[in-house]
This record gives sequence, structure tokens and C-alpha cells, in this order.
Amino acid sequence: MQTVAVLSLKGGVGKTTVVLGLASAAMRRGVRTLVVDLDPQCNATAALEPGDTSRGLSDVLADPTSDRLRDAVAPSAWGDGVDVLVGSEDSEVHNGRVNGSDPLNGLTEALSALDTLITDGDLPYQLVLLDCPPSLGRLTRSALVAADRALLVTEPTIFAVSGVQRAFEAVQAERTENNPRLQPLGVVVNRIRPRSHEHQFRIDELREIFGPLVMPVALPDRLAVQQAQGACVPIHQWGTPGAREVALGFNLLLARALRAGRSRPSADDDADEDEELEHG
Repeated sequence: MQTVAVLSLKGGVGKTTVVLGLASAAMRRGVRTLVVDLDPQCNATAALEPGDTSRGLSDVLADPTSDRLRDAVAPSAWGDGVDVLVGSEDSEVHNGRVNGSDPLNGLTEALSALDTLITDGDLPYQLVLLDCPPSLGRLTRSALVAADRALLVTEPTIFAVSGVQRAFEAVQAERTENNPRLQPLGVVVNRIRPRSHEHQFRIDELREIFGPLVMPVALPDRLAVQQAQGACVPIHQWGTPGAREVALGFNLLLARALRAGRSRPSADDDADEDEELEHG
């Protein structure tokens, strides 16, 4: 099982759009996926339209048992293969001080019980997508402690570039302090307008900062994304030329995420990657 935290420390860059696009690509490919909605705005939950649950994310973090996890997970309205650990507005309380000796491990403990949700004939979850809030509170840090990989989302604007730099620093800090297996999956640039000189300048700037971590595929700015989300339909099923263009990008991102899950880096690989990043 590959667990990917999707984050940005600047709001409005399309972080949830990337989570939904990856879930859509995974469903198309037959990869069973769980979307964990950590953002108190609950946009991923709204777009996936899961059935009613008696619990939500806040309940699971307060008491990360298999029973509470089972009560908070529901199938999405998209169809078989994508489930949701439903978000809750009151999960914001977990961004502050939490009682307990190790409050960042609640999500990790909950996800360790995912196998208990599998019934006879069901496939286990192959991909878990953690939709983080756009801030570096305990919700985002809990996601980084639970994740194998971190996917950083940005737009080609000056403030978004600054936000992704801070997000990368947070990933590196969490890796050092709490989760040595955590690796950056990459930086994906969203809402690109190919003819914009400003956008191309910012992409070049990102490549100077992050080098090969910048994904070779950028996601174009297409109205179809908002249309599909408003209709609560996977982007792969929207069927317009713009939707097909964006869906292809998500297919490539998913392939990279799944490849990363099959090739865990060694300690030597980690050291080489750190040296490469330090030298640009």
C-alpha cells in the first residue's frame, strides 16, 4: 500500500483537485483507493459524495481504533474502487494542542487498521491519498508522519512558489524528526497556461530550486476540471477535450506514484537525494 500526502502551504492552488484527479486515474486503472479528507473545508468529501457515516475524521483522530475507522469510511458515489474517510469541520480542533504523549501518530495508528475493513472478495487498498489542509498544523504534520511520499502542489505564481518551498522544508523536517521513510514524490505545477510567459518563468524558477523533483507533466488550466467537480464526476468520465487533456496528466502522475511505491529507496539512495537537492 502506497500512502501519499498531497499538500501545499498556500490555499487555492488546486491541492484537492490533484487528489481527486489521482483518485479518478486510480479508479480507471483498477487501483483500489482510499481518500482521507484532512482538510476541515471537506471539499474532497463533497466532491466524492460518500454515503452517510456515523463518524468522521475528527472522531478517528480522537480515538484511532478499527471500530471508529470502520464507522468513518464509506464508498464514494463515483463507483467501486474509491472510498472516503470522510472529513469533518470539527477536525480543525486537531490543529491545536492535543493531549497525549505522541499526538502526531493518531492517523498512522488508524491507517494501520485498514486491513480490518477488507471483507471477503474485496481487494486491499493499494493507494491512500491524504488531502492535507493548506497550513502546517498538526493535521498536515500527522499526514506527513503517516505517509510514504509527499506530493507538493503549486501554481506558477510567485506566492505559490514560496509556499511550495515552505512545504518542502516541512517535509524534510518531518522526515528528520518523525518519519525517516518519508520521501518527496515531486512537485506538480497546476493550472498552467502554456502561452503565459509568467507561467513559464515560474516553472523555470521551480526547476532551478527543485531540479528533477519538478514533475515533467504540468496540469493545464481547463474549465472541465471545475465542471467535473461541480457535477461530482471523475475527470476521466467527463468526456470533453479539456477533460481528456487533464486526465492524461493525472494518469502520468499516478504512474509515478505507483512506481515509487514499488521501489523503496535505501539509506544510500536517501543520502544521494539529499546531496542532489542541496546542490540544486
